[in-house]
Amino acid sequence: MLRKIGVIGGGTMGHGIAAAFALHDLSVHLYEPLAKQRSGIIPAVAAGYELLVEEEFIDARTASVALGRIKIFDELAPTVVDRDFVVEAIPERMELKQALFAELDRLCPPETIFATNTSSLPLAPMIADLPSSRRGRTLVTHWYNPPLIMPLVEISAFGNMTAEIYDSVATLHQAIGKRTAKILKDIPGLVANRIQQAVAREVFSLIEQGAADAADIDTALKFGPAFRYATTGQLEVADFGGLDIWLTVGDNLLSVMDASREASPLLRRKVAEGKLGVKTGAGFYSYDDAALPAIRRAFLGRLVKQLKASRAYS
Repeated sequence: MLRKIGVIGGGTMGHGIAAAFALHDLSVHLYEPLAKQRSGIIPAVAAGYELLVEEEFIDARTASVALGRIKIFDELAPTVVDRDFVVEAIPERMELKQALFAELDRLCPPETIFATNTSSLPLAPMIADLPSSRRGRTLVTHWYNPPLIMPLVEISAFGNMTAEIYDSVATLHQAIGKRTAKILKDIPGLVANRIQQAVAREVFSLIEQGAADAADIDTALKFGPAFRYATTGQLEVADFGGLDIWLTVGDNLLSVMDASREASPLLRRKVAEGKLGVKTGAGFYSYDDAALPAIRRAFLGRLVKQLKASRAYS
């Protein structure tokens, strides 16, 4: 199995990905060129582990040992020179990723597998200038935020690699407790983000129509569709409900539901007003600065509890 992991970028996704790998007896090298960002990586990872300890998902010793498996670098070459698998989590700019992969190709052994965490940029132009042998060892592994907690990783199978390469990457992620989804087509957003955007589009529309207030719309989602979705996929739900019923309801509802081709006008207004959510103290809800640490902790705690519950079913 792939055991030596390299992570490029120490931001929210990068340090979370590193933390997830390190929890499972894997050597992790993390490269971050910015000193300020670099200095915050270990405290951020430690805080993530502390949450898991408090929620009794792991014990304190496991957290301490895992933290020791992460080595931070300020130069790229020593980060990746001996790695089996290298995943990048740098800003979503095609030219940056192209340049990075060219450099990784120069620095890494021929057998190293490369991955990008993108879900918004196509893979083919990102790796077009790499040798064919390297293109066949490069794929998308798209994690969900926060990566230490969220179990999903979407993995590309776009036809540029062998089944053996795909299986080795899928096995790596499954071995650290992730649920992998094999994505067959290189489309913007892959699968999970497209589903999420479809739900969000209708939710924002319902708010704008005044159908219900924010809390009641969230309640309807959490204890209606999302309650099932935690354990049952949409296609399975449809089969159990009866495809004839879904056909009839679709004919009745879809013509009157939101079909916008751009972001919600309500969302645009809130952004223009500086109401960005938790980070500005107001979005669809209001957030008191003094209460924010407790609100964040409760939010993440709910995710960990859900993660623990998800381990009970396949």
